[in-house]
Amino acid sequence: MTATAHALIGASLATIIANPYLGIPIAVLSHFIADLIPHWDAGTNHRNKSMTRLKVEAALDVLLGFALVLILFRNFSQTNPIYLFSMVIAAQLPDWIEAPSWMFGFKVPPFSWLDWLGHKLQSRAQLPWGLVTQIVVVGVLLLMTVNFADVGNVLAALIPAS
Repeated sequence: MTATAHALIGASLATIIANPYLGIPIAVLSHFIADLIPHWDAGTNHRNKSMTRLKVEAALDVLLGFALVLILFRNFSQTNPIYLFSMVIAAQLPDWIEAPSWMFGFKVPPFSWLDWLGHKLQSRAQLPWGLVTQIVVVGVLLLMTVNFADVGNVLAALIPAS
């Protein structure tokens, strides 16, 4: 899945699981479960992309995920912001650990192990269906965890009044 999807899954889990000793391992596990679902991400068709393009797409994906978490989960007073972003990082962690192996050719454990495992678990799908599956999965989690009235207020505050 995209880093954005993993980030939103991690943030959603943070709102339902208050205990970090339970939540963080579940967030890491959620990464592998989410990658089993047929999906599209920057790595789909990676052999047809330059390494520069892959790195730029991956960086933009991570930044989009952080931005959406900030916007959607900004007003969660019951969730500690440090814990929230710890859960985001935990949900993305396997990709962060795998990155030195595939991005920089650093083929040493644990980087290479997660690179190998990531390729075994990935269930890739082409656009648009690979994106639709993520939107459905993440959308259901967001509907269960986010108060969209609060999101509307946050977005309204971002738009300057005339």
